[in-house]
Amino acid sequence: MTGSCIDIEYKSEERYAKISIAYSTEDEYQEISLALDEVHKDFPVEHSSYVTDISNGRKVVVVEYHDDYDRQSGDVVEPLMKRLDITTCE
Repeated sequence: MTGSCIDIEYKSEERYAKISIAYSTEDEYQEISLALDEVHKDFPVEHSSYVTDISNGRKVVVVEYHDDYDRQSGDVVEPLMKRLDITTCE
C-alpha cells in the first residue's frame, strides 16, 4: 500500500499483549479490519478490540490479548504487518 498513513505499535508483557493500529481514512480502517479478520483466521487467539480517536483527526484500532500464557499473540504481528505492507514496528 503506497502512501499509507497506517502506523502499528506492539506491546507485550506477561500474559498480555496489545497491537495498536493508527489510521486516517475510512479506506484504511476497512483495510485494517480485513487484515485483522484474515490473520485471526490463521491464528485464532482470544482477543478483544475497540476503536478510539487520537490526535489530528486520526483513530486507532486497539487489539488486546489477555491471558496469553503461550504468547501466541506475537504470531499475529508479522503476518498482519505483511498484509498491511508495513515494514517496521515500534
